[in-house]
Amino acid sequence: MQDVTDLPFWQVITKRGGADVYFTEYFRVHADSRLEKPILRSITENPTGRPVVAQMIGNSIPDLVRTARELQQYPIAGVDLNLGCPAPIVYKKCAGGGLLREPERIDRILGALRDAVETRFTVKTRIGFDDALVFDELLPIFTRHNLDLLTVHGRTVKEMYRSAVHYDFISSAAEAMDCPVLANGNVYSAAKAESVLRETSAHGLMIGRGVIRNPWLFTQIRRHLRGETPVWPSGRDVLDYVTDLFEMTAPENYIEKSQVHKMKKYMNYFGLGVDADGRFLHDIRRAQTKADFFAICREHLDHDEPMPLNPFSPELKTTDVVAGCHT
Repeated sequence: MQDVTDLPFWQVITKRGGADVYFTEYFRVHADSRLEKPILRSITENPTGRPVVAQMIGNSIPDLVRTARELQQYPIAGVDLNLGCPAPIVYKKCAGGGLLREPERIDRILGALRDAVETRFTVKTRIGFDDALVFDELLPIFTRHNLDLLTVHGRTVKEMYRSAVHYDFISSAAEAMDCPVLANGNVYSAAKAESVLRETSAHGLMIGRGVIRNPWLFTQIRRHLRGETPVWPSGRDVLDYVTDLFEMTAPENYIEKSQVHKMKKYMNYFGLGVDADGRFLHDIRRAQTKADFFAICREHLDHDEPMPLNPFSPELKTTDVVAGCHT
């Protein structure tokens, strides 16, 4: 998730269980691009003890090949091509989800990258741009280029995060592909994770927004699938998480107002599970100082009651999603 799941965020969630595999924010690839140092740090300073896959986004074959080769000089477990980003600023440049309008171009890109990538080569995609009619055309393309892993977010680009997730398309991919398929979209709880795995026959899950709201989610899923007692964080556990986020993601000599604004990106996600009437989110969006921010957090979170595992409200409105914060 661009500008959200960076190295400091990895450090925070690793303390609370962490994922089995991590994907970097995407490296923007174009004629003048260079490997972005803040993202590269997620690879060179990987704090998780787990494999890291380097994610790219772009549409220029020579530059994607160049970048893939550069990335393979670092300790990565694979190279991933993003075909799913739904941000207009991205798809209007025919990158990310914008490429789903041009299957033939995807075919050429994947062919070139498969030749250039000696480690695992993976793709994340949505099921189409305006509609899902193209999905049946995409699956043979993915198969032809011998992907090592395919992640499918079960919505079109234009659906953003508004619609229900079309898990039947993920199921179709799991059946058609020779490689493992990961299901992505609306996994907010261990019970939902089990349901999605059962419904789609996917080999695993990719989770973005859900783990921002609940950094214990990976641990909860593992324990649930093993039939063990779930981890159930209290309000005070969540308050500790917010404090860690603030401290770990703040740059040296940070500007207080800017860091408070940055924290609101995270609050947009987990705030949905704090109270049913949305008062926490209403108040936190109006905080301007660090003191105000944490006073609001303490008011709502400084207790030992267990926090709910599911958001109270369904999906974030598109106006609530900061541009670039996407899975």
